[in-house]
Amino acid sequence: MLTSLVANLVSVVLVLGVALLLGFRSSAGAPAWLAVTGILVLFILALTWVAVIAGLAAKTVDGASAFSYPLIFLPFISSAFVPTTSMPAPVAWFAANQPVTPIVDSIRALLTGQPVAADLWIALAWLVGVLLVAYAAAMAIYRRRGR
Repeated sequence: MLTSLVANLVSVVLVLGVALLLGFRSSAGAPAWLAVTGILVLFILALTWVAVIAGLAAKTVDGASAFSYPLIFLPFISSAFVPTTSMPAPVAWFAANQPVTPIVDSIRALLTGQPVAADLWIALAWLVGVLLVAYAAAMAIYRRRGR
């Protein structure tokens, strides 16, 4: 778990470094950066536990990697690249009600000094919920396979 967290945080730092080289500047203060870091740590932990489920449940390596495909598409159907208001109604509804949108909106607001509003609480609820459910499911699968 720690290795996954560290490796992913290194990736985030590299992406942030490239963004800074390309001209990104944040007006965020230390509390906002700490909040962003906390959100990213929770996000990494939640996805890691989801990956543990896939690894334990799959019969092959290819099967385990196939579990990630739906997760890869979530950022594309969120507010990460375009506002949800510009999407067709069914897609906008899905984008507004999946975990990536409030996470992205919270991070974006924190880094640009905008009000975070309810997005932060919705993002935290999604992250903690996914983390707890994924942890419980992974442990149940692990215990079942251990018998």
